[in-house]
Amino acid sequence: MRLLSLFASVLLLGMAVPLPTARAKSPDPEQEPAQPPIDLQRFMGRWYVIAHVPYFAERGHVASSDEYTLKDDGKIAVRYEYRNGFDEPVKELNSRATVKEGTGNRRWTTWFFRMVPTKYRILEVAPDYSWALIDYPGRDLAWVFARSPNMSHKQYRELVDKLDHQYGVNIDKLKRVPQRRDQVGKLGFEVPNKP
Repeated sequence: MRLLSLFASVLLLGMAVPLPTARAKSPDPEQEPAQPPIDLQRFMGRWYVIAHVPYFAERGHVASSDEYTLKDDGKIAVRYEYRNGFDEPVKELNSRATVKEGTGNRRWTTWFFRMVPTKYRILEVAPDYSWALIDYPGRDLAWVFARSPNMSHKQYRELVDKLDHQYGVNIDKLKRVPQRRDQVGKLGFEVPNKP
């Protein structure tokens, strides 16, 4: 009985004392690696959502993309297009974004319905602007964007590893977004709202 009591005490103590995790401490979300500023003109245009952490506004969408247009006043028009399933009509949401000064064009605030601000950060862009990694402050949400709706599995894994190891983004909930019908139901892809 005494041995059982000692075992239970050790077990409870072990649960109370946090063990070091295998993951290194994530970089400070406010500290950004020194990188060249984003060229806004090159960043404009259509970006396909290759992967994201699903949340209420984008969950279950297929063939989704963002299109950015730089306006004369320096603001950015954002058009998000998506389908709820491949047999469903294309829908769109329009918003506007502003770029925070002094951030190398990396921190944006997007305004939905002209009242609801959301902030996000461009972590990295390919030298040829063929892909982009984006997150939400706090690293709960993340996106992998590409200029083409098709991305090789190898390229995708490399970018996910960057999100995880280089930027400290929690990738556990990251899902690929089906851009083609044949991707529906495949491992790692999000389930459409209307399959």
